[in-house]
Amino acid sequence: MTLLAPAELHQSGKCPERAGSIVVTVTHPAAAPCHAVPFIETEEDVVSEFIFLYRNTPAARDAAMGTPEQAQKSMQRWMAWMRDLEARGHLKSAGQPLDRGGKVVRARAVTDGPYVEAKDVIGGFSVIIAKDLAEAAELARGCPALGDDAGSVEVRPVLTFNY
Repeated sequence: MTLLAPAELHQSGKCPERAGSIVVTVTHPAAAPCHAVPFIETEEDVVSEFIFLYRNTPAARDAAMGTPEQAQKSMQRWMAWMRDLEARGHLKSAGQPLDRGGKVVRARAVTDGPYVEAKDVIGGFSVIIAKDLAEAAELARGCPALGDDAGSVEVRPVLTFNY
C-alpha cells in the first residue's frame, strides 16, 4: 500500500479538501494501482499508545501467587481482562511479567534492584491503544491488580518521535 495524493484525484474533486487528509492508493506488487480510496483522518481515528506498569507490594504479590490455587485464580482474572482489552481493540501487546531481580545503574554505581528502597514493585507491563489519557486510565480500572489497596496501574503515554 502506498500513501499518495495524486493530482488527478485532486482535480477530479474526489480528493478531500480538508487539511491533513490522506489519499491511500492500493498497489499490487506486480501491477498498476487498482483502487484509490479517500481517507479523512478525524479526531475519532487518532489513537495513541500507553504503557500500563503494574505495581504492587511484595506482600500482595506473594499473596496473589501464594498457593497453586491462588496463582491459577489470579492468572484467570488477568487473562480474562487481557482478552477483553484485545476484543475491544485496545491491546497492542500483553507484555510480560517482570522478575523481581535486576540492577539499577547510576552514573557512579550499580546496585541490586530494581528499586531496593521502594515499597512497591513493578510486576509487569502492557502496551495499550486508546484515544487519550482519560480513556487509557478508564481501561486501567479493570486491572486485576486493583483488587486490593496495595495494587496500582501507572498509565504513561508513549511519545512518538518523527525522525
